[in-house]
Amino acid sequence: MSRIAYVNGRYLPFHDAKVHVEDRGYQFADGVYEVCEVRSGRLIDERRHLERLKRSLGELQIRMPISTRALGVILQEVVARNRIGYGIVYLQITRGVARRDHAFPSREVRPSLVVTARALNRSRNEALAEQGIAVITLPDNRWGRVDIKTTGLLSNVLARQAAIERGARDAWFVDEDGTVTEASSANVWIVTPAGTLVTRHADHAILRGITRTVLFDAIKAQGLAVQERAFTVEEAYSAREAFITSASQIVLPVVRVDGRTIGNGKPGPVATALRRAYHLYAEAG
Repeated sequence: MSRIAYVNGRYLPFHDAKVHVEDRGYQFADGVYEVCEVRSGRLIDERRHLERLKRSLGELQIRMPISTRALGVILQEVVARNRIGYGIVYLQITRGVARRDHAFPSREVRPSLVVTARALNRSRNEALAEQGIAVITLPDNRWGRVDIKTTGLLSNVLARQAAIERGARDAWFVDEDGTVTEASSANVWIVTPAGTLVTRHADHAILRGITRTVLFDAIKAQGLAVQERAFTVEEAYSAREAFITSASQIVLPVVRVDGRTIGNGKPGPVATALRRAYHLYAEAG
């Protein structure tokens, strides 16, 4: 079956889905995006994702091209037309099409909206979680407002590629103070030797992940201790467990950091339990 995309008011075959050469998303990365998990054909945490989308747009002074309700209908329609049972739906809004100029175009320029969806291999993802992944650490060279979910992801792309070239799956960014900010496309957590979960506080240095937010409910329900604070790379090396969280990966255990084994080198019980419990606390559309 051919994939279907939504582009500025039209549902199109994937190979016909195009944007204008002077779309500001293409020329300036002047736009924002969201990624929602799809599970059993339903969008997971759609409300929270759309709330974050509106915040990102507000920070960049881009207006919503349509109502939130209409956008929700489009998301569901793209999922349905692509027959996605398990996968992700991606939406992107840019400032629109205008003559190339760094300054904002006039208010008459309408923001561009694109929505796509694709299936994921659930058994492959579960096998990866059962095995755990390796990560490397790299200096955080991103701009200072990564709390805004913009399409400007070049540093993230280069970090992920560096990880792959070094035999790992992902990279963790480390700031000038030697503390971990986040992964190339996920939030980062550790479990200390005393059993406390630690994840960085949500400031401008990280994205306030939706999966991260929901996970606090699962942690509370399981009676686990948790701290929102910065932690060093050395703390990560000596952690009992480590894992990352994102919409597409949920809770993914990390078993090696910079070649050093975390815990016993296998996914730990805390990460495994939280992964299993996560969807009890997420919102299914």
